[in-house]
Amino acid sequence: MRRKWFRIFLRRRLFVALLLFLQVCFLIFLVSLGSKYYSIVTVLLTLVSAGVSLHILAQNTKGGYKLIWIAIIMLFPVFGGLFYLLVKLQTSTRKYSRRLERVLRERCESCPLESSILDRATTDYPDYVNEMSYLEKFAGFRVYDGTETEYLSPGEEKFSRLIEELKKAEKYIFLEYFIIQEGVMWDSVLRILTKKAAAGVEVRVMYDDVGCFLTLPKNYPAYLAGLGIKCTVFNPFRPVLSAIQNNRDHRKIFVIDGKVAFTGGINLADEYINLVERFGHWKDASIMLRGRAAWSFTLMFLQMWAIVNDTTEDYAAYYPWSGRDCEIQSSGYVQPYADSPMDTDNVGENVYLRILGNAKKYVYINTPYLIVDDSMFSALTLAAKSGVDVRIVTPCHPDKKLVHVATRSYYRDLIEAGVRIYEYSMGFMHSKIFVADDTTAAVGTTNLDFRSLYLHFECGVMLYGCDTVKKIKEDFIRTLDLCEEITAESCRVSIITRLFQSLLRLLAPLL
Repeated sequence: MRRKWFRIFLRRRLFVALLLFLQVCFLIFLVSLGSKYYSIVTVLLTLVSAGVSLHILAQNTKGGYKLIWIAIIMLFPVFGGLFYLLVKLQTSTRKYSRRLERVLRERCESCPLESSILDRATTDYPDYVNEMSYLEKFAGFRVYDGTETEYLSPGEEKFSRLIEELKKAEKYIFLEYFIIQEGVMWDSVLRILTKKAAAGVEVRVMYDDVGCFLTLPKNYPAYLAGLGIKCTVFNPFRPVLSAIQNNRDHRKIFVIDGKVAFTGGINLADEYINLVERFGHWKDASIMLRGRAAWSFTLMFLQMWAIVNDTTEDYAAYYPWSGRDCEIQSSGYVQPYADSPMDTDNVGENVYLRILGNAKKYVYINTPYLIVDDSMFSALTLAAKSGVDVRIVTPCHPDKKLVHVATRSYYRDLIEAGVRIYEYSMGFMHSKIFVADDTTAAVGTTNLDFRSLYLHFECGVMLYGCDTVKKIKEDFIRTLDLCEEITAESCRVSIITRLFQSLLRLLAPLL
């Protein structure tokens, strides 16, 4: 079966690559050899490029994206403007935006299912009133009490707890992942899902088509349907030049009965639980929520399902606390959040910026990639210059070599500003965590790079005063024993390497 799927993979991938190549060649042919009116066409398209450049400069978007598009237009003044219009002015992008607006309105209508505890939470933790208020009042993500949290690192711990909780499912199981791949982890999960579906539990699976481009066959939804499992594919990849193909579902969500939820960096593939070794030991992190806050992830999943399938969901039918109270008692508060590239706000970035801006003693960060724009760079360096102990752990053995070269290009400037940089010597650091001042932490799916912060759908959890915060810090400190600290001296490179790094930083929005 797997050999057959591999042959299908290969044929599909080669076909897609060929179609994209032919489209680019055709566009170049139209521009350069179009007709006897070539000189007139050239002038008109150059004017188009000039107009597009002015439009780009006027946009309320990140400077890195403006710079890369302006650079493309400068290098290809005839072709660049036309290419921008082709990529950006797509009906599919507007279609997703309209669906998102509709679904958000429907979500607001479901909010009366819960009462806000924002006033109480901000009274208990006044130092974080801005963070809580921003996420609840502007971004639309409630803060919760009555939620137990469990930090799970590395991936083996999540796998064990996930299997244990899945067996308890009674009403529904929802999962949404960037990568799913056949192997011990997914096969173990799928066996339980199949049994639960046969027993009448509603099971839904959603995965990203690009994330699973080389791991699942095109007909996999039909295969799962045969097992009684509903399945949909996020943003199916099509061999057409389009900006929407950049927007991927990078979230990792597992919801069980609306009472238990998992998120974090761990996908459903064996490398994430160190059964397959690709880049040394795979260090990752996840968090499990039990109680009221798990409902927030239920909403996130149902919203995305409605967007992908252009359907309407009965959110109230899945609310687990109708007619009864949640009896779970816990310390602190929990605030799940999600980020979408389809709106004008970068929620994931703002969460990280608020943690850095509010820190008094320390901020410890795990991230697989460190490719940031001016605002994040300034926040990191300003915190360090203000006396905050800022430490960042990145991988020693990268999964993407060019991205790692770009990551290292930031080291020297950050170190000279007082930020301490470490590389995980044992292998690949895939965890995405911020922890600060023994009081607050964020665990989720958002990397410190352009794609995660500005192009992908992401999610995470903010913790305030939870016991889990100290466990996250303790895990970070233990991890430092397995890391090598980077010095400014070790960042010295040749002029050629420096120029190459500068080029990669220019291309950072595309990495």
